[in-house]
Amino acid sequence: MAHPRTALSVNLNKVALVRNTRHLGIPSVTRAATLCLQAGAAGITVHPRPDERHIRAHDVHDLAALLKAWPDREYNIEGNPFHNLMDFVRAVRPHQATFVPDAEGQFTSDHGWRFPDDAERLRPLIAECQALGVRVSLFMDAEPGQMAAARAVGADRIELYTEPYAAAHATPQRAHQLQRFAAAAQAALDAGLAVNAGHDLNRDNLSDFLRAVPGVREVSIGHALISDALELGYEQTIHAYNACIDAAFA
Repeated sequence: MAHPRTALSVNLNKVALVRNTRHLGIPSVTRAATLCLQAGAAGITVHPRPDERHIRAHDVHDLAALLKAWPDREYNIEGNPFHNLMDFVRAVRPHQATFVPDAEGQFTSDHGWRFPDDAERLRPLIAECQALGVRVSLFMDAEPGQMAAARAVGADRIELYTEPYAAAHATPQRAHQLQRFAAAAQAALDAGLAVNAGHDLNRDNLSDFLRAVPGVREVSIGHALISDALELGYEQTIHAYNACIDAAFA
């Protein structure tokens, strides 16, 4: 069965992080989003943490307003649904809410949800999002045995936490990690879930991942992409990442 081409969603957290070091409003998060969308990004991702160290509440609303002019592109809001995420989902109704089990003040996302531990508290919030017309993706480790449980609580998709693969990409462990992620993705597909992926994906490792891992519908890329854009500019960077996706599907 053929799967659709992977969509590129750009995470703009790092643009906001730079802006927040001064009080000048630059670089502009909405301008960055506009340039990425103009260059061919399929969507925009933000992860507004409770401490607002990068994306702030007004960014979430400003981007929602901006994306109304791009009806064919996707808005994905990430976060912990037991902290501040649900307020944004209720107010903005993005296309997708990605539930991430971050602690408050956590440096970066570093693990997925666990089942059955998290099942009962997630179930009503997933249902609420879906009642609002918002697709739900659960941030998950590459563990095939967890995928049916993610589907059982009502999730539409899972997002595979790809840092273990990225860390192994230039090492002899790459093949093993690709096998792990391929097995997890297949288990998700078999359970009726769609598959997203993200965390430390970049121009060097993205094509290999997408060739090996079946059915990845969307990748969310922030740190590496924004770092590349500092050198290449947004347009050339988006073209480069889309070229990596195209190479995987060639």
